[in-house]
This record gives sequence, C-alpha cells and structure tokens, in this order.
Amino acid sequence: MAIPYSVLDLSPIPEGGTAADALARSAGLARHAEALGYNRFWLAEHHNMPGIASAATAVVIGHVAAATRTIRVGAGGIMLPNHAPLVIAEQFGTLATLFPGRIDLGLGRAPGTDMMTARALRRNLESTDNFPQDVVELMHYFSPADPGQRLAAIPGEGTRVPVWILGSSLYGAQLAAHLGLPYAFASHFAPAALDDAVEVYRQTFRPSAELAAPYFMLAVNLFAAQSDAEGARLKSSMQLAFAQLRSGKPGKLPRPVDDIDAALDPAARAMVDDALAVSATGAPETVERELSALIARYKPDEVMLNGQIHDEAARRDSFRLGAEVMQRINGERAAA
Repeated sequence: MAIPYSVLDLSPIPEGGTAADALARSAGLARHAEALGYNRFWLAEHHNMPGIASAATAVVIGHVAAATRTIRVGAGGIMLPNHAPLVIAEQFGTLATLFPGRIDLGLGRAPGTDMMTARALRRNLESTDNFPQDVVELMHYFSPADPGQRLAAIPGEGTRVPVWILGSSLYGAQLAAHLGLPYAFASHFAPAALDDAVEVYRQTFRPSAELAAPYFMLAVNLFAAQSDAEGARLKSSMQLAFAQLRSGKPGKLPRPVDDIDAALDPAARAMVDDALAVSATGAPETVERELSALIARYKPDEVMLNGQIHDEAARRDSFRLGAEVMQRINGERAAA
C-alpha cells in the first residue's frame, strides 16, 4: 500500500526576511506541494518566536487553503490548553465550512511557548490537566447538534473536522489510543520516546466512530539536495535555530554555514544531533536510503516531512526531491 506523504510548515522567518515574506512563502510552498502530490499541509502554533510566523494558526490555515485547491490543510497543531474548546471549534468549523473536506485539526497539550508567554495567553497554569476532557468537548462541538442543545459551535456543528492527537511522549499515545484517534509523533524534534510511543499506541488502540484501526504519522526532517554536502549545509540553518532556541535565545532562521562544527560547541552539537536524529539529509539516493530505513522500522501509515531551509528555492527543491523519493519508495512497495 502506498504511504501518503505530507508537509509540516512553521512559516519560518529567515534572517533578512519578514513575517510577510514567510506567510507568502507558506502559500507558495503549499501550491508547490499540492502539485507534487503531497497529501496534507500542516502549520503549527508557536508564540513569541521571532523565527515563526504561524502564531495565529487558524488564520494562516485559511490563507493557505485559499491559495490551494485540493491539498488538505490543517494544524500540526493547535496547543489546546491555550484556548477554550468552543473557540477552536468555531475557528475550525468556519474553516471547514469555507473549505469543505480539506481541513484537519491536530491537537497538542504543550503551550508551544515559554511560561511568560503562556501567562500572556491567559492560561490558568495552576489548574489540573484537563486536556482529555477538552479534546472530548471540542469533538462534541463538531458533531451534529442534539435536539434542544443550548450550546453549539456555529459554524462548526456537523462539520466533523478530523481530529488528531499530537505528542512527543507516551501521554499522547495513550490518549490517542483511548479515544480511537489518529496519532502524529513529534519525531522531527523530540524523538526520544518514539519507539515506545508507537508501540503503546498500536497495542492499546480502541476502535472508535472516527477510526477503525490505528493510524500513525511519522514526522521526519528533510534536507534534500543534489549532494550530501549541500544537504548538510541546508540542514545547518535548522541546527543553528534549534541550538539558539534551547539556549533561550530564539531568533530568525539563520543562514546556512559550511562547517556546523565550527558554529556549535560539542555539547550543543550533541544536543542538536539527538533532537534532529529523525532526518533524511543529502542527495536523493541518501535521502531514499534514510527514509526507507525509517519506514521499515516504524511502519507509519503516513510520513510528514518538515524542513526549515533558509533559501526558498532550495526549500522547494528539497520538497520536490522528497516527493520523488516517496514516489519511488511507494513504487518499490507496490512491486514487492
């Protein structure tokens, strides 16, 4: 069976660029991905990040969906603790009404920012964790309204927007399995619990009205180019950005460097290598070998490719090469 392949985009703001540039590039990349056969184009909620323009995620999804025709567009994800479930139901119900059959809603439990910004978002940080209840409440708003129901999401009721659980720990895997929902693991930046989470999700999955069998999406960083050396150079922008973020100094997406070892000290390099371990980097044959190995190991139902690359032409070319590699992998699977 062919494995669908999708795009995760954070609307990165590159050094020398603006948020307006980033949002325009996201729409252009989505059109490019649509033409290449990508299945979904997801955007993620982050706040107070100088290098990310997708903070108002529902608004950016509308921008991207309006610029495309067929590709599914969604959130990977919305950080639900930042919001009232009804508000998200109204936002995504509106999107689903404007773009029927094309909107996805991935939900995360983290704030997607630092604690100072989380407080500015009006989160009640002292409350007990009510993420599972909020997910169930949100899904209820997408169902057809019951007779006499006094509280409804309008638009939203009856849209049945597909809901995904996102995570980087066993918590999300257990919740997705318990609710019978599709599950996407944040292996592109936090792969430590990946093996255990996939096993827990598949072993404890309970069929639901939304999903009869487990559906797992693997996130993989992609830095594809004409040579291994150029792929490594493209990757250096994300390596530098991640090191800056972990040191408490987030900034715009840095320009690539030729020698990442000269730019990062050994401790920072080791940390970044661990975080970005689930990556496919280099020439097409290298990318195919690395992607094939990840697919053989985790047996995902779908692959989501992420690549924060400074140069827009290089970013588009990386996703083009990634699509060609996935098509070859799918061809080999069909012939086997």
